[in-house]
Amino acid sequence: MKLSSLKKITESRQKRLGQGHGSGRGKTSGRGTKGQKAKGNIPLTFEGGALTLIKRLPFMRGKGKNKSFRKGPIIVNVKVLNLLKKGTVVDLGSLIDNKIVNPDYAKKNGIKILGDGNLNIALTVKLPVSKGAAKKILKAGGKVEL
Repeated sequence: MKLSSLKKITESRQKRLGQGHGSGRGKTSGRGTKGQKAKGNIPLTFEGGALTLIKRLPFMRGKGKNKSFRKGPIIVNVKVLNLLKKGTVVDLGSLIDNKIVNPDYAKKNGIKILGDGNLNIALTVKLPVSKGAAKKILKAGGKVEL
């Protein structure tokens, strides 16, 4: 056995609190004396009795108010609709059947068709459509109904 072949032990043990004076962490177990932090568990959000951060913020705070986290509709570009057969009625059901959109998310947040790419087949679209996408659908010989 050589010293270089021994297993390295780098993990430090967990502090054993309240094990008597000799341990260096007896009596108050390293918490100091008295006070709220010494006696019980306080939440991380506690700010010493001051007005909490969330209450200091202006109104419109709270769940669902922040636009940056709000979920919008699923965006489907016109070029993806080329996967469908000619004369298909494009609605929520047909896009789910052809596995173009996630069914749960689509039912919850809706779908919108945007005009990126080209459309080569005539389709009847029964979903919200952007102006650019509507032009391309009409140009391909399809219809836009809503």
